[in-house]
Amino acid sequence: MILQDITKQFIEWTKNKIRHHVEKKDDLYFREKEIWWVALGKNIGYEIGGKHKLFERQVLILKKYSKDMCFVLPLTTQIKDPKPWYQVTIKVENKLNAVNISQGRTISRKRLLRKITVLETEEYNNIINLFVETFKNEVK
Repeated sequence: MILQDITKQFIEWTKNKIRHHVEKKDDLYFREKEIWWVALGKNIGYEIGGKHKLFERQVLILKKYSKDMCFVLPLTTQIKDPKPWYQVTIKVENKLNAVNISQGRTISRKRLLRKITVLETEEYNNIINLFVETFKNEVK
């Protein structure tokens, strides 16, 4: 990708980011176990970002910190060998997706766009356990 194309994408994301920042979302509620479309944006290097014109991506809400902040794990349809990508597969809207554990991040409620579904408790607990085990093993 040439510099001009990259610059154009960052400018478009900046315009979107400003819109999301000023938009009122006081009536928006979210919970752990939910999968949402979010405005992740244009990221740098190998960071997982949003796709298409609106820089959106599906995420799983792993942890709700407050009414305004949560920790999410991005989803992808690009399923790879579990290592080094640390992925676990789930079905969302009848499509196979991978939850990318290594790309988790804290986001503001202002990035949330629309709720898709809620994971079953057992499936959610499996993802939590894999997340904890992945980083527990890295710290040793």
